[in-house]
Amino acid sequence: MKKILFYLIGAVLLVFSGCAGSGNGYRIVDNTIVFDVPERAEGQKSVLGLRTEPLDTVRVGFIGLGMRGPGAVKRFTYLDGVEIKALCDLLPDRVATARKILADRGWPEAAEYSGEDGWKALCERNDIDLVYICTGWQKHVEMAVYAMRHGKHVAIEVPAATSVKECWELVDVAEQTQRHCMMLENCVYDFFEMTVLNMAQQGLFGEILHVEGGYIHNLDEFWDRYQGNWRLAFNQEHKGDVYATHGLGPACQVLDIHRGDRMTRLVSMETVSVNGAATAKKLMDAGTFANGDHTVTMIQTARGRSILLQHNVYTPRPYSREYQVTGTKGFANKYPSEGFAFSDTDPEKFGLADHEDLSGHSFVSEETRKMLMEKYRHPITAEIEAKAREVGGHGGMDFIMDYRLVYCLRNGLPLDQDVYDAAEWSCIGDLSAASIENGNMPVEFPDFTRGDWNKTDGYRHAVAPVR
Repeated sequence: MKKILFYLIGAVLLVFSGCAGSGNGYRIVDNTIVFDVPERAEGQKSVLGLRTEPLDTVRVGFIGLGMRGPGAVKRFTYLDGVEIKALCDLLPDRVATARKILADRGWPEAAEYSGEDGWKALCERNDIDLVYICTGWQKHVEMAVYAMRHGKHVAIEVPAATSVKECWELVDVAEQTQRHCMMLENCVYDFFEMTVLNMAQQGLFGEILHVEGGYIHNLDEFWDRYQGNWRLAFNQEHKGDVYATHGLGPACQVLDIHRGDRMTRLVSMETVSVNGAATAKKLMDAGTFANGDHTVTMIQTARGRSILLQHNVYTPRPYSREYQVTGTKGFANKYPSEGFAFSDTDPEKFGLADHEDLSGHSFVSEETRKMLMEKYRHPITAEIEAKAREVGGHGGMDFIMDYRLVYCLRNGLPLDQDVYDAAEWSCIGDLSAASIENGNMPVEFPDFTRGDWNKTDGYRHAVAPVR
């Protein structure tokens, strides 16, 4: 009897250690959370470096005209080689607002859709190449999948997906349809981040060891602007870093993620919810609130580098994306003030008269910082900065994002952000929640490229050949 009992206990322990959390799409193996990685279906192929037929004119339809959509519509009216064919929102009055934007800019009228299923009719049109999605997070994947299955390229506001399962759905459908699926992560186009990326690619920081990013933004004045309270309601139900992409995107580009390195595991922890819970009680009469006021996530990569992410949308702190890059020979910092530090004192390398302004112990002078920002300004920024600042959108980075999207589609080039970026950057919400819910347990990253992460040698923006 004792022997039978021993085997029964052993079987129970095996099930607990090997399959716990399987209802959430993961198992616990050797005290590590492992998410399922589905096999690539027969006939389905990678979209790494995907090139599609060049489009002389990019015909676009917009879905979601609340907070982000109208700005996108207006920005597109400043782009060459585009036609705005359709506008859609749940509420007709928002469509009317977007219609006025087109009229004020002297653009032709676009087809109009509204209601619960208006977006489906937009996706089914045969005169649209790109569907641009600016709705609440919960609808992103459903809409993107429907659009891709109807032959459209898609661009999706951040995050592209809210679960690992949804991330795989985006990857699989993009691979099945061979359509572009880009997440609209605008912060990778910030002027400072673009300059730092260029400096890193030219070796000024040496070997990159560690990058930090985050989203620190008190949303108290914005909660009631989200249609149907969807954003606070989502946070009320979900732990973890649910909005990681603004901080993670620039970090992944400078670290060549899935272009020679990959994120392998993370550990997350959070504070108790005080301000978040109070806000939910006030606005929703909610008795519980899952999301901690401050969440911290540490990430390891295959090449032994690290990333630190933070999320806090509840407490009174100055806005920050926490962007820092630490290399063997230099350092870059964006918040609260921009600065660089270097151990290399070769004056010719930095365009200085002497080496006295370079020290690894402090930031370079303001004069030198400005000189470096100009000398190493990214070529894309140099090309379009003046117009971007004129058109605007978070200081111009939104316009650069749209410009690059259209440029790549018109030239048949790989997009700056692919579906694997969308999945890798969006899955942090689910992975960090799993870590927190299991006592800060390590979580393995799914490899959304299915083994292809080191087949591309470094991150680069695609450029069309000179004609």
